[in-house]
Amino acid sequence: MNTKLNRSPAQGTEQGTTLVEVMVTAVLVAVFFASIFELNAMCLRFIDASKESLAALQSVQDRSETLRNLSFSDLTNTAVVQNLMATAANPAPFSQKATEVVKISKYPTPNGVTQFTRSSGGTVVNDSVATDLGTQLVKVDIAVSWTMTLGGRARTEQTSSIVSNGTKK
Repeated sequence: MNTKLNRSPAQGTEQGTTLVEVMVTAVLVAVFFASIFELNAMCLRFIDASKESLAALQSVQDRSETLRNLSFSDLTNTAVVQNLMATAANPAPFSQKATEVVKISKYPTPNGVTQFTRSSGGTVVNDSVATDLGTQLVKVDIAVSWTMTLGGRARTEQTSSIVSNGTKK
């Protein structure tokens, strides 16, 4: 028996994708992965910026604790504070590259300000000396400045404390 199969031309051709369809798909996949990688990179930059801010805050707090733990006579002694400022507030790499400014003034009515600036290179400069720091209360202002990795903006973290002349317990 001789059977002829009648097929229409559409049934006998192979189905596949054209080069244009493959290229469009490849471009869409590439754009998708590029956007995912850029989003990941942006998140990493924000994490680095957050780490810098946290390190600055820690540096300010460490320097503040160090100064508050000094005796009142040492805190009001220019040589002692300048010697203390020669080392960074903590051993973290951020503290080595940030600029620290410590201002000490009589409280509540200042009679000049004793100011020390520790540059990122570790050099300490006594910018000014107060006429009188008094014998009872001083205000200690501490600021850490740096140029932020994300965006290159100048940033500062700071705190102030009032320290009393009294007995350490």
